[in-house]
Amino acid sequence: MTETPTRTPEPAVLVLEDGRRYEGRAYGARGRTLGEAVFATGMTGYQETLTDPSYAGQIVMMTAPHIGNTGMNDEDMESARIWVSGFVVRDPSRVVSNFRAERSLDADLEGSGVVGISGIDTRALTRHLRSAGAMRAGIFSGEAIALTHGEQLELVLGSAEMTGLNLSGTVSTTEPYTRPAEGERVGSVAVLDLGVKTSTLKYLAERGFDVHVMPQSITAEEVLAMAPDALFFSNGPGDPGASDRHVELLRATLKEGLPYFGICFGNQLLGRALGFGTYKLPFGHRGINQPVLDRATGRVEITAHNHGFAVDAPIDRVSESSEGFGRVEVSHYDLNDNVVEGLNCLDIPAFSVQYHPESAAGPHDANYLFDRFRDMVIASKETSA
Repeated sequence: MTETPTRTPEPAVLVLEDGRRYEGRAYGARGRTLGEAVFATGMTGYQETLTDPSYAGQIVMMTAPHIGNTGMNDEDMESARIWVSGFVVRDPSRVVSNFRAERSLDADLEGSGVVGISGIDTRALTRHLRSAGAMRAGIFSGEAIALTHGEQLELVLGSAEMTGLNLSGTVSTTEPYTRPAEGERVGSVAVLDLGVKTSTLKYLAERGFDVHVMPQSITAEEVLAMAPDALFFSNGPGDPGASDRHVELLRATLKEGLPYFGICFGNQLLGRALGFGTYKLPFGHRGINQPVLDRATGRVEITAHNHGFAVDAPIDRVSESSEGFGRVEVSHYDLNDNVVEGLNCLDIPAFSVQYHPESAAGPHDANYLFDRFRDMVIASKETSA
């Protein structure tokens, strides 16, 4: 057990765009930060949340009251850095007590320049965001605490809204790289990095794929020139309605018969490629305890989510793709609010899910989807042979 460094409590304030203010204590770096205020309901897994590129541009509040007791380590990083714009907790742990810990959460937040706030009533904030919806916010501490209430609110109101925002270029790799297959090789998969998590690449490689990770700027012609056996679109932040180029890339490759699997943002982009619309959820799904029904099996899966947008498709019938890709069914939906959580194409080899089957930091109910993808690619290769 190691004790985290302590210092004299410094004031901090969280300001929402509707004018609500929550006064607390500075946590992590000092200064000011702006972003969309959202809440994550996981009881654990804060490191995976912080390092998930899907959270870029967001001020994340943990609904679990006690955060930080397991510290931070290098093994559980889902990317090379922390991506959240800000971090909100009620009670940060005063000690790190885990044999895998290499440093404290507070040290990583400060070292990464992530401005946070602690000591606020996170339950009250959660209830407000559930009622009013996710909204722009700012955290102010250090010298920024001297700004007037009006100046702080003005900065919040002047920040970007998530609707219409394309963040793929911010989180994507700038250079392609490859993770080789493990065990018996099945083939190759081109991964469009829209904010991909390390666990996703790990599970694809474990299924026998040479995983070629490509920057989000790649073209359909470049993808097809690689002659991959399949295409994968990753999770990622931002509004799918602002990613027309990625939708056109997907349509071009689907027309060539390339098997496709998409996760989260990749599900929304498949929906758009098939001709469905997308819309912004009031407060989104974030956390590792979301109940989803798999319509094919009738099984309820507890799943990991991080999305503020969803596909607008009917869950009660098979639809016809307006873009000429045949029949489409909603394969999964959320039992809390009937939000579409998966799409399955019946006439082409393509499917996607809105949640995160890479299961970092759990649960593992949906990990089988990587096996389903592997089986689909093998079947496609046998059909074309």
